[in-house]
Amino acid sequence: MSDPARGSTSDQDLQTVLDRMADGFFALDSGWTVTYANEEGRRILRAAMSDDAVGPTGSVEGCHLWDSIPGSADTEFHDEYHRAMTTQEPVSFDSYYEPLDTWFEARVFPSDSGLSVYLRDVTDRRELEQRQEESLRAIQRLYAVSSDHDRTFEQKVEAILALGCEYLDVPNGFLTRIEDATQHVEVSHAEHPLLQPGETCPLDEAYCKRTIERDTLLTVVNATEEGWAGDPAHENFGLETYIGGKVEDDGDRYGTLCFAATTPRGEPFTDTQRTFVELLTRWVSYELERQRAAERLERERDRLDEFVSVVSHDLRNPITAARGRVDLLAEESDSEHVEPIRRSLSRMETLIEDLLALAREGNAVDDPEPVDLVALATAAWETTDKRGGTLGATVEELEVLADEARLRQLLENLFRNAVEHGGDDVTVTVGPLADGDGFYVSDDGPGIPEDDRERVFETGFTTATDGTGFGLNIVAEIAEAHGWDVRAVESEEGGARFEITGVESA
Repeated sequence: MSDPARGSTSDQDLQTVLDRMADGFFALDSGWTVTYANEEGRRILRAAMSDDAVGPTGSVEGCHLWDSIPGSADTEFHDEYHRAMTTQEPVSFDSYYEPLDTWFEARVFPSDSGLSVYLRDVTDRRELEQRQEESLRAIQRLYAVSSDHDRTFEQKVEAILALGCEYLDVPNGFLTRIEDATQHVEVSHAEHPLLQPGETCPLDEAYCKRTIERDTLLTVVNATEEGWAGDPAHENFGLETYIGGKVEDDGDRYGTLCFAATTPRGEPFTDTQRTFVELLTRWVSYELERQRAAERLERERDRLDEFVSVVSHDLRNPITAARGRVDLLAEESDSEHVEPIRRSLSRMETLIEDLLALAREGNAVDDPEPVDLVALATAAWETTDKRGGTLGATVEELEVLADEARLRQLLENLFRNAVEHGGDDVTVTVGPLADGDGFYVSDDGPGIPEDDRERVFETGFTTATDGTGFGLNIVAEIAEAHGWDVRAVESEEGGARFEITGVESA
């Protein structure tokens, strides 16, 4: 290329254009001497060159590039410029130049006479990319912590506080609980002696007093310059940098989640950093609500266990005693009242069994095993009060993945339902669905009215005079525990047909 520092009018025009460019530009001859640089190019080269290499006028033209810049032979710029000169092929690359603390995007164009070099400062872009990468890593680590079921709530909070301190580059992160106008530090990852777990202070002497009054985060990057001098919180803790948000528990105020340092930050928190802290406060709020819900569920389970104990012991014992008395009464008398009493006692036992089954069927099936549905149905039919009914199957074998004991209970309840509604001579059939997605149990009884087909699975719903109203509800509970669906339709014979779908074949 021609030297734009001297020559024709067109060269002068080119020089004018280059001088007005925001990017740095300079030209090198084949001996690595700078022949021309625009204003930004001169600024970059002067900053990189040693003082004795640059002339008294600040001119860089005539300077040998590598001799004038200390340590330049060990840089990517040296390698790439030489590659362009040797191959006579343009090169483009991004590289960090440590002496100038700057990222440059370099584009190098070779010619027979040397190189033309364009340098663009892309430090802001690279820093933005770096912050985005850091934010992504922080979010990924937050997800890993929050989804770790082996950690307690306190362990999770301590981990996210450590994560937040690293991400925000501050030494103190803490979760507070505010009660009776007092700030309690519940969990912390902090160096500050007053921000350790168990530390308390009056709310009026804490930064959190202002935090809980806001709907958005409270941020401070230089407390002294922002008017905190003389504030009891500043005098007590001496925090110069602070970012915090309020934490709620089921809509009620709980406390705050905060990050802080005793030194000024020097620059505002970015939108991404603020969003990250907002995310942490919401996660802690959610975890508190989930923890309270788990505690309530645990209390309900304890009450349920107590109920099961009462039902299985305190009710069964009197029924057993009553049965014994009825048997003695039957030996002494041929009263017409004996059989109705026996039927009532039998119905009470069935009701107790159904209630106990409902109490036990809440847990999901986590480890299903291969089960032969046809063989299990045959065994379940034998223990069902089938009266004069018959059981048939459309296939000899049908293996499914299930909890065998609970699947048997599902079948027993469907069989009992068929006998209760279909009568002593009911025929029950078990078989696979045509699309292979599950199985069915059908009968040739009177069937279920269309308006009742969704209601039959509700607790207590029954159309039988001696039904408990729990049998089909138990069927639905067991199906749900397996991740299956169940629905009632009309069978080919006009009776009831129950289709269980979503069943995985073994």
